[in-house]
Amino acid sequence: MKRKLIQTSVRYMAALKAHLRRKPQARSQPARGLGVQAIRNGLETLDLAMIHKHALTTLVLPHYSSETRNGMINRAETFFVEAIKPIEKAHHAAMETNIQLTHLNRALRLRTRELATTNRRLKQEIAQRKLAEYSLNKSERQHRRLLAQSRRMQEQLRYLSHQILWAQEEERKQISRELHDDIAQTLAGINVYLAALQTEPRGNSGSFSRNITRTQRLVERAVDIVHRFARELRPALLDDLGLIPALHSFLDGFTKRTRIRVRFTAFEGVEQLNSNKRTVLYRVAQAALANVAQHARARRVEVSLQKFPGAIRMEIHDDGKSFQVDQVLSVKRNKHLGLLGMRERVEMVGGSFSVESEPGKGTTIRAQIPHGNHNGA
Repeated sequence: MKRKLIQTSVRYMAALKAHLRRKPQARSQPARGLGVQAIRNGLETLDLAMIHKHALTTLVLPHYSSETRNGMINRAETFFVEAIKPIEKAHHAAMETNIQLTHLNRALRLRTRELATTNRRLKQEIAQRKLAEYSLNKSERQHRRLLAQSRRMQEQLRYLSHQILWAQEEERKQISRELHDDIAQTLAGINVYLAALQTEPRGNSGSFSRNITRTQRLVERAVDIVHRFARELRPALLDDLGLIPALHSFLDGFTKRTRIRVRFTAFEGVEQLNSNKRTVLYRVAQAALANVAQHARARRVEVSLQKFPGAIRMEIHDDGKSFQVDQVLSVKRNKHLGLLGMRERVEMVGGSFSVESEPGKGTTIRAQIPHGNHNGA
């Protein structure tokens, strides 16, 4: 930088000296050329002013007359003015450029803030759209699950309806066979003995008495069969005395028929349930013990009625063989209502039904029914 300042100083002094020797109307092009050169060398107006002062001091000697010195100073001032015009022009252009840059920077900052605001809004919108998309996908998955569940329930309902019709038909066949094989034959036997009584010699009192006894036994047997049918269709004890006596009677008969020991525990508060709920618990016990007798190969069964907050639970546990609960609850090859019928009965009164079955631990059936202090309990 110093070398450029010296070079410019030498050139300026030579050009100013030549300018002072010329006529006052001399061209100012050399001075402007020096100004352009000064800009290229990185010099400012103050630098050129110092060069001009040094050159003027050197060129305007004291031995000149006052008038001559004044004229030389004026002409040198004109030269200096022309020399700094390119610098001033460049400064002016730089100032204009700075102003424009300032405006551009301000506009750029404003635009940057607007873009930042727009980006935030876009991010929020993207986040909202992603959330909406997630919610939509979740809702769609939930809808598919509900639709699949609805279809399964419809299919299960159709299956249960078919099974109910099948069970009704089987029950009618069984009643028909029982009536034909037991009641009809018993009544036919009664007719035979009555006919024998008609032809029996009146003097043979011993034979007459034996036939009367046989007839009475047949009548008693017929009455027992009718009572058994009535109990199986709807036990009178359940309506007349309550759930606990009805279960005691049923379990006693179950033990006599199957030789499977049953332990029964209950609490009196269960009788506060309404008739529908008591009937459901009775039918669950009936169906569960029917399964035990047919499939479990159990030696012992425990039946309990327990009180829970706001509910009553029936639990039936046997020590027999286990089975795959999920398969039994879903596979259609079952020919009986079984567990599905129990579950439907319990859920029909707002209860919950569950089954646990493990090898070596037997099977446990739980039916829990809501219980309140109001009349609809």
